[in-house]
Amino acid sequence: MNPEQPPTPTPQPQQPHAKQFVAPSHVTTQPDGVEGHGFDPRQRVQLSNEPGVVHTTRPIEPAQIAVSDDLMRKHEDAKRMFPDLNLSRGEYVLMRVTRHPIGLLAPVALTSFLLSVFVAIWILYPVFLEQSNGAGLPSMEVLSLLMVPLCLLVGIFGYIAVWVYLRNTLYLTNESVIQEIQHSLFAKHEQTASLGSIEDVSFVQNGVLQTLLNYGTIRLSTEGEETTYRFHYVANPKRQTSILNNAVEDFKNGRPVAAHD
Repeated sequence: MNPEQPPTPTPQPQQPHAKQFVAPSHVTTQPDGVEGHGFDPRQRVQLSNEPGVVHTTRPIEPAQIAVSDDLMRKHEDAKRMFPDLNLSRGEYVLMRVTRHPIGLLAPVALTSFLLSVFVAIWILYPVFLEQSNGAGLPSMEVLSLLMVPLCLLVGIFGYIAVWVYLRNTLYLTNESVIQEIQHSLFAKHEQTASLGSIEDVSFVQNGVLQTLLNYGTIRLSTEGEETTYRFHYVANPKRQTSILNNAVEDFKNGRPVAAHD
């Protein structure tokens, strides 16, 4: 009788190794190629914190762009005429848009009315003195000491209101739109939008008065952050909007920018 041999172990089917889960990484090295685009080894993609953003290097000393003598002459003329504007090399002013005179009606009318009242009181005051025999009323000299500085103060405030209104200006250059906004005597700010970033130019006229006197508000909206710029009390806003739209289209299509309807 053969000695009992140990049972042969039944071979077990081999279990496939479990696939190790690899978390997708957003950090990449310099790519070997960009699908659908010609690869430029100077480009790099940082998907870790800027998904889809491509950074391109620039020369340390970029070549100076040639500007014609005619363009530089226009630039220098614009710098002399508008010294407060920040114009880049070769940039010059094509159009200057000011506010409609209708906005001066309120400050001029109010200033004129107050001055008329004060002057009338000053002239008629001797009559009041004579009729009341000066009972309880200050003398003419005292009234004059009050009226002179009061009239000067009203005139100064009226002049400041007119000056602030006229300082609000919109400029169209061959590269951008510049808006100077004067809020008060000591408060102003300047807004600049490149013609390439302007997405829409439109105008609004509300009411019978704006329609009859042909003034309104120009509205410019930019791409990206969708910033909106508004310039109020514009004379003939339809024509100004047409000029601005044509300038934007010329700039984006690579044509010379000109102020034309």
